[in-house]
Amino acid sequence: MSVLLYTSDYLLDWLSETKQVGWRRGVEVGLGIIAIILSILVFIHPGMTIVSIIYILGIILIIVGLEKIISGIFEGGKSRWGTVGLGVLALIFGIIVVAFPVSTAVFAIIVAGVGLLFAGISHVISGIGEKQAPGWVKGAKVGVGALAIVLSFFVMFSPFLGAVFLSLIIGVALLILGIEIIAVGIKGSSIRKLPTGDFGR
Repeated sequence: MSVLLYTSDYLLDWLSETKQVGWRRGVEVGLGIIAIILSILVFIHPGMTIVSIIYILGIILIIVGLEKIISGIFEGGKSRWGTVGLGVLALIFGIIVVAFPVSTAVFAIIVAGVGLLFAGISHVISGIGEKQAPGWVKGAKVGVGALAIVLSFFVMFSPFLGAVFLSLIIGVALLILGIEIIAVGIKGSSIRKLPTGDFGR
């Protein structure tokens, strides 16, 4: 999820650095519409979203693995066999993911549930242990941690519900990203970095 948010921030910063020419503004609006359509599809079929993402990641791993193997064979240097080895590993993992996307998705969801469990425990311990923090801050940390622990059990013991939950988060992120990109395209200038005095130019 953090990767998606980082990517969206980078994309928005790149799209909105300067005033845009007409064709680029059209592309931005088009990308925003595509993101909104994808978010709607995620909301309609939340259970299949994670499997689709896993499948796409498997294809990417296969492509990256082949590229590393080829570049390692034809390029010189001491690290060529290391590059080939990494390429072989990426290729093997990619083939496994593409061959068993549902099983891989279930495994990834369970791992995410375990991570969510440890994050929740960490928040609860941090909230209880902070002596100098205001009461509402400690309560918020404990509350968020407890919620994360409860959600982690749902994710680990019901991977389908975990897939739906993660898919809905992705859908909301895509919807927000699409609206922001469309706003940037319509405005034709930065909505983040551009100084206030430049809006009238």
